[in-house]
Amino acid sequence: MTASSRVTFVNHDGGTWVFRQQPQYKGVIKFGRITIHDNCFIGHGVVIMPGVSIGPNSVVGTGAVVTKDVPPNTVAVGIPAKPIMTVEEYAEKSLANTPDYDKEEYKNNKRDALVKLYPYPW
Repeated sequence: MTASSRVTFVNHDGGTWVFRQQPQYKGVIKFGRITIHDNCFIGHGVVIMPGVSIGPNSVVGTGAVVTKDVPPNTVAVGIPAKPIMTVEEYAEKSLANTPDYDKEEYKNNKRDALVKLYPYPW
């Protein structure tokens, strides 16, 4: 698994404090194991809720709130996170949108190569 910055793993539901003082709910607790399978990418600022499983070879997009399982080989985004495409579709779309660039220059000096591709609009 690769996770970007500010990913939050929430493995409990603190909301139960609102009603736990009532006798019938006194012993209520809500916890859930979070499972992240192999070869996943979790984007910046994602929140993963209790009991969720993220399937192998999946991508969770920036800012998503994962409240349900993400199937294998899936890209999921949004609040709440929902599948929008397969990883294969994402790969093909990424390939189609990759500009022609000097791979050797990129390997040696990523910054300069990217500035040539995406110059600042002065």
